[in-house]
Formats: sequence, C-alpha cells, structure tokens
Amino acid sequence: MPTLNWIGKDKVINHHQDVPFRVLEHKYGFTAKDGQINAQTESGNKIVHGDNLEALKSLLPEYEGKIKCIYIDPPYNTGNESWVYNDNVNHPKIKKWLGEVVGKDGEDLTRHDKWLCMMYPRLQLLHKLLADDGAIFISIDDNEQANLKLICDEIFGVRNFLGLITRKQSSGSKNDTGSNKVITTADYILPYKKNTFEFHPYQIKNNKKFNLKDKDGFFSIRALEMQGGGDTLPQRTKMGYSVFYNQKSKEVRILFDYNLENQPVYEEANIKFLEKGFKCYRPRKRGNEYGIWRWGSETFLERFNKNLVHFDKGRVYMKERAVDYVNKYPEALLDEFLNTQGTNELKEIFDTKKFDFPKPSELVKFIGTVSTDKNSIILDSFAGSGTTAHAVLNLNKQDGGNRKFILIEMEDYANDITAERVKRVAKGYGKDTKKVDGTGGAFDFYELGLPLFGADQNLNEEVGIQKIREYIWFSETRTTYAQPKENTDSNYLLGKKDDAVYYFIYEKNQLTTLDFDALEFIKTKGEQYIIYADNCLLPKEFMSKNNIIFKKIPRDITRF
Repeated sequence: MPTLNWIGKDKVINHHQDVPFRVLEHKYGFTAKDGQINAQTESGNKIVHGDNLEALKSLLPEYEGKIKCIYIDPPYNTGNESWVYNDNVNHPKIKKWLGEVVGKDGEDLTRHDKWLCMMYPRLQLLHKLLADDGAIFISIDDNEQANLKLICDEIFGVRNFLGLITRKQSSGSKNDTGSNKVITTADYILPYKKNTFEFHPYQIKNNKKFNLKDKDGFFSIRALEMQGGGDTLPQRTKMGYSVFYNQKSKEVRILFDYNLENQPVYEEANIKFLEKGFKCYRPRKRGNEYGIWRWGSETFLERFNKNLVHFDKGRVYMKERAVDYVNKYPEALLDEFLNTQGTNELKEIFDTKKFDFPKPSELVKFIGTVSTDKNSIILDSFAGSGTTAHAVLNLNKQDGGNRKFILIEMEDYANDITAERVKRVAKGYGKDTKKVDGTGGAFDFYELGLPLFGADQNLNEEVGIQKIREYIWFSETRTTYAQPKENTDSNYLLGKKDDAVYYFIYEKNQLTTLDFDALEFIKTKGEQYIIYADNCLLPKEFMSKNNIIFKKIPRDITRF
C-alpha cells in the first residue's frame, strides 16, 4: 500500500503514545431546566476546553473503544489567517507544539507538512476511541483531501474506507477571472469504519420529487389509471369501476357500473351520488377501449383509508410518501446542506455573525442518522461553534434518542460561543415568528487540567488524590469511579467489582508497604485482591494462596 512521507513524520508517528494524560477539571453543569449549576449533571454530555490532542488522551480511560460516531471539521489549510477559526495551522499553540515535538526541523516545514504533523497523532487517538462498530467522518476540501486520504488509509486501513462523499457548499459562485481555475462549490467528507460498522437506512425528506404536503407529511403523486401500452378493460374487467368522491365530507363510494356489458346503460355517472355532492372519476379511455385502474376496488378502499389517494382536476392519483422511500447508503453527492444554512442558523442563535463558514447542523444530523443508534456517543474534537452538539440534541428530540455528545475546543471561545450555543439550543432561541423551541438536555463543561504523571513518571500529587483514585479505578475496571458508601477498611479501598477488591495504598509524604500489618485494614471480602503500594514484603507463596496481586506505584499504573 502506498504511504505518504513528509518532513516531521518520523517525529509524530508514535507521538500519541507520549502525550501526557491530563485530568479534566469540572467547571460547571448546565440543564435546560435549571440553567448553569455547580454540580455535575451526570448527563454524559461533555464540552472540554483545551488542546484537542491532550484532551483526546484524557478521554481514553473512560471512552477507549466506545465512540460510535466521530465527526470532525479540521482546518482546511487554505492559508487564510483571517477566519475566526484560523485555517493555516499557524496558530501559536500549534507552532509551539511543532517546535517541541518536531524540533528544529519544524522551522523548515511547509504548511502541508505542518498540517500533517498536526493531524496524524490526533487521528491515532481518534482511532483508539472509536468503537469496533463505529465510523469517523472528516470534512475537508481539496487543499488536503489527497493527503488526508493517504494518512487515513494508513491509520484506519484502506479497506475500511467507505467512499468519498462530495458536499455541495453553495448554489453558485462569483467567477474569479484572475485565478484561471475551476470554481470551487464543493468540499468532501471522508468516512472510515473501525471494523464492523454498517450504515443505517435513512428516509428521504422533502425534495423536488416530494413537493406536496398533507397532515401525514410530504408526498408525490402518480396517476392511478394504467397508462402506456398496458392492459385495458377487456383483459382485466375487475380493474374497471367508478369512484365517487365527496370533497366536502371526504367520503368515497365504489360502483361496478363501468364494465363491458353495461357500457351503453351506464355511460353517465350514477345520478343519486351526483345529487349528494359526489363527483365521478373513471379511468380515461385509451383509443376506443375503456381503461383500467392500477388497483382493484379492495386495495383502493384500503389505500384511501390510509390517506394514500389524491383527487385533483378530474383525475385520481396515488400518493407516494417520502417516508416510504429509504436509501440504504448515503449517496456520493450531498446537495442539500449548503454553507448558507449554517451561517443563517448561527445568526438566528446569536443575532450576529460569529463564524465565517459553520457547517449546517442538518449535515451532522444526517451523519448521525446514518451512523448511530439512539444510545450512541458522538465525538467532535474540532468543535468550533458547537454544530455537532446542536445536531445531536435535535436528533434526540426527533426520535426520542438518548445520544451523548463530547465536544473539544482549544480556542478561548469554547465557553462564550461553543457552550453558549448549546445552552440556547437546549433552552430555545429567537423571538416572535422566528422563535425556535428548546430541545431540552444538559451538559458539563470542563477545562483541561494538570498532567497525572510528572516528567519523572511519578504521580503528580498536585492533581489531588481523588483524581488519581478515579484514574486507577478506570484503568482497572473501565467503569466510572464511585466512592465506596461504607468504607470500613480505610481510605485505601477503591471498591469491588466482579468479586475483585481494589486497594490503592498511597500517601503523599511517605512510602507505603504491603505487608502483614497492612493486611489488618483489608476487611472487604472478595475472590481476588488487587493492591497498589510502593513496596511489597509479602511472600509470593502467601499472595498466590490468597489471590493477592501486587502492583507497584507508579511502575504498574496503566498508561493510556
């Protein structure tokens, strides 16, 4: 398989393993009902402010292999520095990171080298977070599409590429007479699966074909009478009958007064129905022969009762509903999610322009529809204005789902724009005729905190013992830590899971030793004991006999 090489690749290809694990510091919670609160909402929805490389690493203990859908909209690397979301990877934080990781070679990088150095370790971590049946969707344009395809082939596997999707960005473009290039009106989405992912069927919404609407939704119409060179009444006598319909009462009657034997007698409609306000509908003649309907009388009445018959201008039509048409896979061209929709959407929320080219939430909602279940987790590590959370909340409101979102944003507007947008979507926004009802929902806002381990790989005690205990528990059980309700042993007990009891014997200012004296405070019974301490003086035979596993601090603490 062809691979892409660039200046600095050798420095970043395994860099994701060296990224320090930082704790997440909870700043506040938010619910649509109560607004901003100090306590955690336990909603599972997170917005994290901080460098997205380190923030992705901080998610691994809890979310490795659990994210069903990842959508990211990274910088397109157009060279444009005037965007709110800097687009040429010359952001001070990125430049500082390149200097630290790539070293002196970073001074000679082209903008494409820089972009690849920035993306590669982030994609490595995203791959680890993705569920086995999950998929990642990456928006990009032709500045880096070819490069992105090659590194994604390398990380996710060329056989896991799901096909290039082209998205129409705008309905038209002014001709740049000085460029002598093809006018760009589209960008792309690169989707990759982890392993066993399958697209979910999705229903076509209103489009040019389904342009009529009634109480049950959008529909198109097709003449009910048989057309073309098909059968006529002599061949299928049961398919010929008169339909009497009363527009006012919405009643319908069927009469078999339309047949070969009685044609001369029943040339005119039944008078008694006409007097009651009914109108008579019959298949039109085809040449000199009487035509027929596509449905027999029983099918007609069944479909009529299901609101699948349409009367108009003296003819009868069958309704074809958009909801009945399902595409199994997304098409290669998406032409209904324009940039103007995203711009207008954001203006309605904030009453002013905040971003230059935000993606429309309907685009991300579409991705969520074809890739997630109702309880899936959706991650966006280039969160920008918060479009992904907006889409998830709308999708949950639409189908009653309980999807969770995780957003990561490195810029300082993470609270004032990203989180603020989610607040307004949850509670509702706009005024008068433009008022949009809230979706409901909640989230917790975090800042990226201190690293859990120091440069010497010892535990960083400044993060606090609680954060360390949470990490140890996550690393052992892959479950959320909860303080034991009845702690009769000591403060060293972490908890019990699946008949295994976990202890973390640790003190800030002194070394701890697992010996016979330490066993005095181990009261919780289990089939197995996993005990962390600085040293161990228990005989191996004793530990084996009593199912005790010793783990040395900090050597045996799992690194993600």
